Amino acid sequence: MNKMGPLMLATMISVPTPAFRAVKITTSKWPRSLGAFLAALLLAYSASAQNQNIEFTKDQFNGDKEGLKTALKEIKLGNEWYDTDPPRYEQALPHYLAAQQFNPNNALLNFRIGACYLGSGGLKAKSLPYLQKAQQLNPQVDERLHYLLGRALHLNAKWTEAIAEYKAAQPPAGLKDANARQNDINKKIAECQSGMALQKNAARVFIDNVGPNVNSSAADYGPVITADESVMLFTSRRQGGVGDDKDPETGGYFEDIWQSVRNADGTWQQARNLGTNVNTKGHDAVVALAPDGQRLITYVEDGAGDLHEASLKGAEWKKPQQLGRRINGGQSHEPSAAYTPNGRMLYFVSNGSPKSNRGGHDIWRIDIEGRGDAENLGPVINTPFNEDGIFVHPDGKTIYFSSEGHNSMGGYDIFKSEWKNGQWTKPENLGWPINTPDDDVFFVLSASGRHGYYSSTREEDGLGSRDIYQITFLGPEKPPVLSGEDQLLASRAAPLRETLLAPPVAIASAQVTILKGTVTDADSKQPIEATIDLVDNSLAQTIASFTSNAQSGRYLVSLPSGTNYGIVVRKEGYLFHSENFDLPQGAAYSEVVKDIPLKKLDVGAKVVLNNIFFDFDKATLRKESTAELQRLVQLMTTEYPSLRIEISGHTDNVGKAEYNKDLSQRRAKAVVDYLTGKGVAAARLTSAGYGDTQPVATNNTKEGRQLNRRTEFKVLSK
Repeated sequence: MNKMGPLMLATMISVPTPAFRAVKITTSKWPRSLGAFLAALLLAYSASAQNQNIEFTKDQFNGDKEGLKTALKEIKLGNEWYDTDPPRYEQALPHYLAAQQFNPNNALLNFRIGACYLGSGGLKAKSLPYLQKAQQLNPQVDERLHYLLGRALHLNAKWTEAIAEYKAAQPPAGLKDANARQNDINKKIAECQSGMALQKNAARVFIDNVGPNVNSSAADYGPVITADESVMLFTSRRQGGVGDDKDPETGGYFEDIWQSVRNADGTWQQARNLGTNVNTKGHDAVVALAPDGQRLITYVEDGAGDLHEASLKGAEWKKPQQLGRRINGGQSHEPSAAYTPNGRMLYFVSNGSPKSNRGGHDIWRIDIEGRGDAENLGPVINTPFNEDGIFVHPDGKTIYFSSEGHNSMGGYDIFKSEWKNGQWTKPENLGWPINTPDDDVFFVLSASGRHGYYSSTREEDGLGSRDIYQITFLGPEKPPVLSGEDQLLASRAAPLRETLLAPPVAIASAQVTILKGTVTDADSKQPIEATIDLVDNSLAQTIASFTSNAQSGRYLVSLPSGTNYGIVVRKEGYLFHSENFDLPQGAAYSEVVKDIPLKKLDVGAKVVLNNIFFDFDKATLRKESTAELQRLVQLMTTEYPSLRIEISGHTDNVGKAEYNKDLSQRRAKAVVDYLTGKGVAAARLTSAGYGDTQPVATNNTKEGRQLNRRTEFKVLSK
């Protein structure tokens, strides 16, 4: 074969500019061996060109002067944002991407696109291919390349490769910040090692986008829910907010708070803006919602950033008010908070006094109704790094929070800790795939423990830059067990042992009872705004007070297990209504719907005293009755000093009728004796024992007999 020089080869192979956008090969007239050789040579040459750094110069793009001019203009615009202090990555990124369409083989441009993605809110994982290409084109394009490539690999859960890049990113000797850089690299390597371990033992969960009625094409995040999951509030940067303007700093719409209501089938209704009382023309974000949905806490950037509280009056939220200097420091930053179930304690995040902080932002708690100072949760929870996104479960003893410390797999991870034996347990990482190498913050959990909610960036089913997702916890995997007998299959020549699944493993249930319903006028059936007192009967103390909604009459109370609760519903002009929930330690989750019709204080009206207790088969009042008895004393002496009532005792039909009547009479008299002993005139009190003659339910069931065993009072005169 004759040798061909470079000129002859170039005339036979048509190659446009060195940008190598297209390659045309004509081999039909060549011998097969020569054609194959030239094709292979060209492929190798083309691949080599793809790994060559191509600058934006006239020499490289003689054939497209206008395209080069446009690309250089886009790069200039991108650099203006990139070189600001601090860099504005999200604004620089679209300009760089436009230039990259013209020339995809420039090392510096690919590096800067990768850096922009790393600095953007929800798109960090997209940085990897650009940084990898920058390294292929020019491994010395920037001294930060190994570190940023390590971050990109880390964010894509490529743990081993990320560790290798981090190790290659050792800071040069003599730098002033060499120790800080090395410490950061060491932490990132530890996060990758933690991620590898956690991914091997992934949590059994479903993670589902809550859908387009909640999520938009913009960023949606920070969900908070009522204890029964009936209402969700969240923060969104979508169009259509109160101000409907864009933030000049970020280019996105201002944050507003939105609300969605859950349907019976588990879907969510179309979200609506919370309105001008809560949302302003600036940034407004929700950080906490009380379990009953009647109070919320918002974050407002007034100064360093403070927490505000609003209450729901009917269907309208009142204007949020600042929570005060016991929580919001003058120069400190408070980005997150959570109510306890009784609403009296508030957990919050602050970077307050350096003398009392473990790290940058710590978790604190404070008696919101008291006068004392906030208390730091201490070194078991708070680390030398940042904590954020605190949430207190309705069981009252479990907290969920995000931390950059502990065994995070990268950025903030979500952790769980329980209050046991007077201290917090070691925080437990919720694991992969709930936690990712990126920031995972603002997680909330339903009272049942079945569903969690948080915001995440997931390209495969996302609707915007960040979406809200529901996590369904599946519990432990059901282990396979062998059946006790050989199962013979007729189609087989030899018997086979069939593997069966073990019985279902119960999901660990939250130890809390949700009591909810509506309070109405017993006669008109109209909703009532009433006060609901939660009483610890063993201590005879009111531990919390709530209010039913003024428009709907709805109420919701979280009752952590381990207490004998008295529930008292009261409103001026009405007789109080009492309920009892004796929940032993460890009682599993349940949800009770109890509608409460309040009776006006009229002659003949009757009220069951559900929190008066006697020793078995005796007329001896137990100490758990004290709170209810004191309520009767207050009714007779302070609220209605001329009221005359009858106290009556009732039994089920078990046993002899004469004995039951005598026991009920003695129990009624015991109550009267208590009241007269507290100063109520005997002339205003009558006792009666009716035994089993006035049942309010069937005596054929255990539940019915329990309802029939009761103490009542009836209004005789006002």
